[in-house]
Amino acid sequence: MSLRNERVRKTLMKEISDILLKEIKDPKISGLISITDVEVSHDNSYAKVFYSVLSADDKKEEIVEAIKKNTPKIRYEIGKRVRLRLTPELNFILDESLERGARITDLIDKISKGEI
Repeated sequence: MSLRNERVRKTLMKEISDILLKEIKDPKISGLISITDVEVSHDNSYAKVFYSVLSADDKKEEIVEAIKKNTPKIRYEIGKRVRLRLTPELNFILDESLERGARITDLIDKISKGEI
């Protein structure tokens, strides 16, 4: 990854987090999402945005739908804030690695205590 792509990646992470926190007024999203990573294509025209959800499993589908619904607004805000030749197309992907890590840690704790 080039230095420019790395700067774009970090800028997108920061700006998308800020947009979700301050600009998107959807109560399903507010404060429940954390941007974990962004992968940018070599020409900066496409970005995969990985996010984790801090909510119960039954609410996750609602949050995923709310993100899909608000993606055009998020992209519009990125276009206003970040000076790029093209505003990247955003693809939001739910990142469940934090939850898996927490479950593994919980299982290890139970094993060490002899509960399993």
